[in-house]
Amino acid sequence: MQPAVPRLVRDRLLQALADSPVALLQGPRQSGKTTLARSLTAQRGYGYFTFDDDVTRAAAAADPIRFVDDLPDRAVIDEVQRAPQVFTALKRTVDEDRRAGRFLLTGSADLLSTRGLSDSLAGRMEVVPLHPLAQAELEGSEPRFLDRLLAARFRGERTERLGSRLAERVVAGGYPAALARGAEARRRAWYRDYSQALAQRDVQDIAKVTSAETLPRLLQVAASHTASMLNFTELAAPFQLSRPTIATYVSLLKRLFLLYELPAWHNNRLKRLVKTPKLHVGDTGLAAALLNVTSEAVYRDRHLYGPLLETFVLQELVRQASWRDDDLRFSHFRDRDGSEVDVVIEAPGGTIAAVEVKAAATIGQGDFRGLNRLREHLGERFACGVLLHDGDSVLSFGDRLFAAPVATLWT
Repeated sequence: MQPAVPRLVRDRLLQALADSPVALLQGPRQSGKTTLARSLTAQRGYGYFTFDDDVTRAAAAADPIRFVDDLPDRAVIDEVQRAPQVFTALKRTVDEDRRAGRFLLTGSADLLSTRGLSDSLAGRMEVVPLHPLAQAELEGSEPRFLDRLLAARFRGERTERLGSRLAERVVAGGYPAALARGAEARRRAWYRDYSQALAQRDVQDIAKVTSAETLPRLLQVAASHTASMLNFTELAAPFQLSRPTIATYVSLLKRLFLLYELPAWHNNRLKRLVKTPKLHVGDTGLAAALLNVTSEAVYRDRHLYGPLLETFVLQELVRQASWRDDDLRFSHFRDRDGSEVDVVIEAPGGTIAAVEVKAAATIGQGDFRGLNRLREHLGERFACGVLLHDGDSVLSFGDRLFAAPVATLWT
């Protein structure tokens, strides 16, 4: 068994345990929540309970007040979404004793959208997201890309072009259990089994679904639309289901962190902006497995590689942002003249930076059209725009605009 990769969200989780009665470590199944939670609490006197255990879950559901009262002073409750009855009981005991770090919860569904939780633990709980592994974590580096982006600190530097190795990273994804398998075919098998299990089993914990067999197929269709504008009619086309039903199923897959919706950036003063969100699969390893493609096939097919690389870059940015104390907001930009930017990042105070992604190694001034347009709209609020591509140099392309290798994200 490979040793666990150190998680860069660790310090943020420790901060939450230091000043909040309840910390919630939230992210998709198999992203490493249990490993991280137990590593932080093993020497701190925490008891460990998991609702994946049928007996423990049944006891909590049958008598949640007694279950919570019988917990030790400090406890980890794993997969808490499987017995939401305990939320009110947790509120009761926390209100009686508001010491910091009493409970560390983990959840594999978006618990803030679970009925009653927001009210039950509002003001008592800090939510810490845990995503699959970022490239920076796999490299053992502490990246400063977001700091450089928001401060426009890019200088001429060179790095090795990744070529097909970049496609290999895209197809591998970030789930620890998949990455532990050396061969691509074995990773694809893991991802396929994973998506089937979650879509058919875990969704039942958060909603009553009459056509659960549709969800794995819908996830596969969504993989073919990653980095595209969200269009429920297109997603519904292969199924004999209504558009509203498909919209509901997409929402469920988002709550399980299998899909990610990137909102459109908007400004009330600008009337020609497209307000449709973009749809991304939560991990490119999962997307590639659902599409049954190899890294070699992805690298050869630019129509496939482009959207997957865009999703890959977005994932890396979101994962790196989850380690930070500031609240960065992510969106995309598109206007009715066809100008677009793949990722827009707004920092507290209104400063905005932007990232465009190209799968090609060679780029030109025309590739900066969307970044130029966004800079014109924003003026001094525009911090920096970077076009990430498979090149080997950081180059200036005008005022606050740069081209940089994708690898600068994590090196």
